[in-house]
Amino acid sequence: MGIIRNKARFVSMLMASLMFLIAVPYQPIFAAMVATDITLESERAQQSREELKQFVAREDIETYFIAQGIDPLEIKARIDALTDAEVIAVADRIEQLPAGGDAIGVIVGAALIVFLVLLITDIMGYTDVFPFVKAQK
Repeated sequence: MGIIRNKARFVSMLMASLMFLIAVPYQPIFAAMVATDITLESERAQQSREELKQFVAREDIETYFIAQGIDPLEIKARIDALTDAEVIAVADRIEQLPAGGDAIGVIVGAALIVFLVLLITDIMGYTDVFPFVKAQK
């Protein structure tokens, strides 16, 4: 009986030591609630990052950056280095910019201003551009 007890003591000490060695390196895990807005913001940042990369990958944009002496790979690395808030701000700014169709509005506005100036000068008698306007004397 003594032999079994001595061997059991040795085995129990060995098992206790192994259990202690296994349990020590691991820290307890603390769970916390994650707010919905933080999760959505992280998802939106990832989506904005992908949109920026697609925007930069366009051929005309890439050609413009190369003409400016900027390597497209460096641009992608910089996009990856932006914080989530910066990526969202840049993507929002790009979405707010006009889509390039404003030239017609500028041309129509300029033509309207030129017409009004010529009409007023015709009415005042300085010019004679429009035959339907009778100058004041």
